[in-house]
Order: sequence, then C-alpha cells, then structure tokens
Amino acid sequence: MSSAFTVSRASVEQLPLVAPLYDAYRQFYEQESDLELASRFLAERLSKEESVVLLAVDKASGKPAGFIQLFPSFSSVAADRIWVLNDLFVDPGFRRQGLARALMNAAKDFAKSTGAVRMGLMTAHTNTQAQALYESLGYVMDTDYRDYNLKLVD
Repeated sequence: MSSAFTVSRASVEQLPLVAPLYDAYRQFYEQESDLELASRFLAERLSKEESVVLLAVDKASGKPAGFIQLFPSFSSVAADRIWVLNDLFVDPGFRRQGLARALMNAAKDFAKSTGAVRMGLMTAHTNTQAQALYESLGYVMDTDYRDYNLKLVD
C-alpha cells in the first residue's frame, strides 16, 4: 500500500468517517441509501465490540478512503477463534491504489494477532474483481460446503 493512507481500528468517535462508506457499501449491494441506518448499525456494533472496523484514511485530505469489517466467531470443529470478513469497501475515488489489498492484509494481521486460526468471507458470484483479489491473497473457494440461509423476517 502506498504510504498515502493510514489504516487503523475505528472507534465510535470515527463513526462520521465510517458510516458514509458503509452506506455506499450497502448501495453497492443494491440497498437503498440510509445513512441513519448505517450509523446506527455501526455505532451498536462498535460500542458493544461486536465487530472490528479497520478504516483507511487518505493522509493528504483526511478523507475516509475505505474500510473492512470483521465479525468474531468460533469454529466448533477446530475448537478455536475465527473471524468473518463481512464487508470490504473502497471509495471509487481511491480505487486502483492497492487499498483493498492493504485493508485485506491489515485484517489478516489483526486476526492473527488475536490467535485466530482462520478468516472466512463470502462475496457475490458476480463480484469477479473481488474474487480475483481474494484468490491472489491465498483465499481458496470452498467447494465442499453449500451456504444455506433461513429468512426470519420479511
């Protein structure tokens, strides 16, 4: 990553920087823009320490450039800690500068520092650009398991 960015763990105080990125991320996945919802969701996750958000900020402008959000979990089979990489987003104005790769590496370093044995993620079948990044970083697509979900609310 270029030294043009700083990547650090976000706190609730940095919510005004992270929430617009999170709102844009949700829009990428065809959700309506709702900055209040994005702020509320992140504030709750961060204040309860239910997720870890790593925030990249452009040194020159001080503008938020991207983020990655990790959720803690455990593997029953491995009987150990894992992290679920749920969200990765780079503002379009900061793309093609190695920032997504830097955020992914920062997430890996963070997960390793907690003693985690694995990081997992899912992405849309059509998000081939992200898939290429993940595979270039050593992620392997699991073809042995199927992902099932049960919708609990309409």
